Amino acid sequence: MDSQKEALQRIISTLANKNDEIQNFIDTLNHTLKGVQENSSNILSELDEEFDSLYSILDEVKENMVISIKQEQARKSQELQSQLSQCNNALENSEELLEFATRSLDIKEPEEFSKAARQIKDRVTMASAFRLSLKPKVSDNMTHLMVDFSQERQMLQTLKFLPVPKAPEIDPVECLVADNAVTVAWRMTEEDNKIDHFILEYRKTNFDGLPRVKDERCWEMIDNIKGTEYTLSGLKFDSKYMNFRVRACNKAVAGEYSDPVTLETKALNFSLDNSSSHLNLKVEDTCVEWDPTGGKGQESKVKGKENKGRSGTPSPKRTSIGSRPPAVRGSRDRFTGESYTVLGDTAIESGQHYWEVKAQKDCKSYSVGIAYKTLGKFDQLGKTNTSWCIHVNNWLQNTFAAKHNNKVKVLDVTVPEKIGVFCDFDGGQLSFYDANSKQLLYSFKTKFTQPVLPGFMVWCGGLSLSTGMQVPSAVRTLQKSENGMTGSASSLNNVTQ
Repeated sequence: MDSQKEALQRIISTLANKNDEIQNFIDTLNHTLKGVQENSSNILSELDEEFDSLYSILDEVKENMVISIKQEQARKSQELQSQLSQCNNALENSEELLEFATRSLDIKEPEEFSKAARQIKDRVTMASAFRLSLKPKVSDNMTHLMVDFSQERQMLQTLKFLPVPKAPEIDPVECLVADNAVTVAWRMTEEDNKIDHFILEYRKTNFDGLPRVKDERCWEMIDNIKGTEYTLSGLKFDSKYMNFRVRACNKAVAGEYSDPVTLETKALNFSLDNSSSHLNLKVEDTCVEWDPTGGKGQESKVKGKENKGRSGTPSPKRTSIGSRPPAVRGSRDRFTGESYTVLGDTAIESGQHYWEVKAQKDCKSYSVGIAYKTLGKFDQLGKTNTSWCIHVNNWLQNTFAAKHNNKVKVLDVTVPEKIGVFCDFDGGQLSFYDANSKQLLYSFKTKFTQPVLPGFMVWCGGLSLSTGMQVPSAVRTLQKSENGMTGSASSLNNVTQ
């Protein structure tokens, strides 16, 4: 009976997963169908715009040619009209002179005849008819303005859609996720020497497998990539996975997207739990600051929250790494007295994790470490057998030390600008590093018997956290060769809880 129930549960789980997969595919098809309709409408509009632009250019060219023909017509007409006017005037003067010469033949008196003959001779010499060119200055030929658009017609007849590059192919084997950076590599399935650049798009998701259409973040884009790989660096891994797709572009148009690839980007993400922090601490997500006036005027409000927390309704923001049991936010007392402490809101119960802490320059005292959730409300980090930390004191005298179970190991190293915290729960190791140089500051070796929470103490100053970080490659390399501190450090190591 039990085995049949287990088998049935597996079948139910398989069917549920398959139904979810099919529903996601249906959503994808509907989204694609909508995209086809919208994109077709856009392309038709663009086609109309392109042809309207072509018509506009042809109309403009025609108009300019018509103007040129009319200008040539006007120029030639003006030249011929001027020449015609000159000829008419010359003809009129010549006819008048001819009539005068004819009448002069009838003069009988020699002296008058001689006078008339001299006048006629002088007028003939000066007559415009004898200086006039009888050749037209311009011809009636207009063939130099004729056109032949046979080549252009052939070009127009060869108009076709733009050549579109083929979709690239992302190679998951060549992709790399490390140090909060993702390197995506791809290749072209067919050689194309007209490709100008690539466009890479990515988005964060908490779903494995094919990208979903609904309830997903928008794609972000990296344009003008000249090579066939690209590295996104400085990422915060605040989702389990990231989707990637790429498309090739020539000088004119972008091609189809590649098949999307999903890469795992898990990392520890947590915020500070202000429901149990000391009232003299001002807590906001990943920042904590000492507030000497904290609690005044808001104690009643805090008590109300604490009572609400004790009612058994945990905050949905509280999570854990591993099997993720019920949240513990609101299930513990608020730190008080001289325990200026705030814990992370996410429990660690398996795996290797890393986060970084940066103190304000004027911070007088602070501690960074981990603690069991059973840490008492009066307990200070490092002073009990349920907490481990390194402590920085810049008040009265400067000290830098590792603390656990009220034992202190002074560290003969410079306090770094930013501290990296590495927690290997299964390996029972807590190590602290200079976050910039990755120099090892100190390492605890123990055996964790219950989930741990990131812990912080601050007095007269403030701390800021960086979470969503992978364990850096340099830290992983150091961990392989590092077997715990030796010598005087052994007093704080090998403590089993």
